[in-house]
Amino acid sequence: MILLDASGLAASRPGRPLFADVSLTLSSGDRLGVVGLNGSGKSTLLRQLAGMSEPEAGHVRRGRGARVVMLHQADELPSGTVHQAVVPASHPDRAWEVDAVLDRLGLGALGDADVTTLSGGQGKRVALARALVEVGPGGGPDDDAVLLVLDEPTNHLDIDAIAWLEDRIATHRGGLVLVTHDRHVLDRVTNRIVEIDRGRTYVHDGGYASYLEAKAEREEQAAQADRVRRNLARTELAWLRRGAPARTSKPKARIATATALVEGRAEAAARSGDLPLHHETPRLGDQVVELHRVGHRWSDGPWLFRGVDLALDPRERLGVVGPNGAGKSTLLDLVAGRRSPVEGRVVTGSTVRLGYWDQTGVDLDPGMRVRDAVAGPSRSADWSDAALLERFWFDGDAQWAPIGTLSGGERRRLQLLLVLAERPNVLLLDEPTNDLDLDTLRSLEDFLEEWPGALVVVSHDRAFLERTVADVVVIDDDHDADRVPGGYAAWEAARRAARSAGSSRARSAGPGGPARSAERAPAPALDAAAEARRTRSPSTLRRLLKDAEKELRQLERRHGTLAKDVTAANADHLRLAELGTELAEVDVAIAAVEERWLALSEELDASSS
Repeated sequence: MILLDASGLAASRPGRPLFADVSLTLSSGDRLGVVGLNGSGKSTLLRQLAGMSEPEAGHVRRGRGARVVMLHQADELPSGTVHQAVVPASHPDRAWEVDAVLDRLGLGALGDADVTTLSGGQGKRVALARALVEVGPGGGPDDDAVLLVLDEPTNHLDIDAIAWLEDRIATHRGGLVLVTHDRHVLDRVTNRIVEIDRGRTYVHDGGYASYLEAKAEREEQAAQADRVRRNLARTELAWLRRGAPARTSKPKARIATATALVEGRAEAAARSGDLPLHHETPRLGDQVVELHRVGHRWSDGPWLFRGVDLALDPRERLGVVGPNGAGKSTLLDLVAGRRSPVEGRVVTGSTVRLGYWDQTGVDLDPGMRVRDAVAGPSRSADWSDAALLERFWFDGDAQWAPIGTLSGGERRRLQLLLVLAERPNVLLLDEPTNDLDLDTLRSLEDFLEEWPGALVVVSHDRAFLERTVADVVVIDDDHDADRVPGGYAAWEAARRAARSAGSSRARSAGPGGPARSAERAPAPALDAAAEARRTRSPSTLRRLLKDAEKELRQLERRHGTLAKDVTAANADHLRLAELGTELAEVDVAIAAVEERWLALSEELDASSS
């Protein structure tokens, strides 16, 4: 069944177009993901498809009997209780389903709460619940006639709620249009991707992985086309310059055109290179932030967590996970010194310069220009501010744009810039992936891998956790905040093992139960050599392992470059000899780093036994 047909859609913002001539047909069973940089027009396209805003050009037609249900980032809730806000006016018979959906989204205790008392994140989850209940649980008689449009539905959901949402979407027989930064969701639930890139759109069959492959192929073809164009231009220019002197006055325009082709470049990338976020980071001493028997609760309410002992390493890579409302952001506030614990104490090292990027970010005046916000109120922007802005892809006119004209993702990126401009050496990130585009996330992950400071991150984004943290602290319903070595993957593996075993202790032990039980078991007797290996802490060993892995990747990249140079050298025997010597040196270095990595792995295993 055809649900929607869009033809020639266009939109722009002051100073530049967003997209033009977008044509799509959506039918039952289509699962369309929309990707693009922050500010490229993804949310605008969704609103046009849903009929919530008029396109500047083109038109949208709905199929006969089709209806559209949309969750957008600025959803406003009707007055009344949460339960009343979720029950759809068009389907009052679905009231039975409301409690189940609210419970799955972590709102089970708020059904009778007034919507005006909700936090921003709770309000977003209520809006998502309303959209899902309006669509229905799947399999209904009119399910295939519904187009579900979701704009960043995973924001403010915990990991379990995201997994449930994936399953829920999978049962929907109608159409789906989705904008999300969650790469797991995008790859699992979509079968087509629409990419908005510098005002043009590209349609890719398949999920997120297929989109990445197609995009890489397109960029490679563009680079090849540019090489061909330059070779043709050089031939044309050489021919023109060889012309008889009597003819040189006539082809000047053609010579100028050919020269421009030779000296010109292919279309600039949407963003120039990776995101170079690293500044000069002040040195961090051995003492960073330590929590000693820390506990916290609100007034006389239940404890969020108690007895937390935590010492951050100078190269800490720590994630904080757990259900919504468990106290993850509160723990970050205690580390930052924004709050004092009800019990216990927090000790902060003298060299700590802390940067905190929370879910709201710093307040930004919508009438202020981006450039002035970075300079601050006490001075005018100078060349160093301009350089910093360009590193964050605020170049050209974007530096002079009023903040009010930026997209939500661009404002979040600007807030991150303002935090890092203070040059912290301890960075706290609270749900950093919300509202950022996929390219920014990949670049941020690369930066955090290289950054020399300490990192603590609260996130529900599985891919982000997998790529950025070495350990996780799990906050669960038993008020624990236990550290689980091995990061997100180890925690998730422990949870799966507990569920598959059907252990009655899984809930009381928390998500990291098996790992924590192993840590608390009495250690066997050690010989003298094993005892000597325990002189370094596990966190230090994990940092050294990551350093070795980084060095190994660099050496392998160098090896690949040298191998290509050998192929290109052909019969240049002197050059081949030089390259052969350097290749042998790199091979020796790779072997040494691999041996070091193995020794560190054995030492870490011994220290955990």
